[in-house]
Amino acid sequence: MAKAKKQTPRGRKQDRARVAGGQKYEVSYEAKKTSRSASAVKKAVKKVGSSRKKVERKLKTR
Repeated sequence: MAKAKKQTPRGRKQDRARVAGGQKYEVSYEAKKTSRSASAVKKAVKKVGSSRKKVERKLKTR
């Protein structure tokens, strides 16, 4: 089995710029950060996409 490549700083930065709506730990992190429920975070991701900035903006306006 091939060894996984290390993630580059650019890759990490791009990964942090997104919210994976299907990943429980990402949804719970964002819910705790914005004081919203996990279902509200999932709905925001579905509505505005996976961009972290857009999701946080959407959650603040509710």
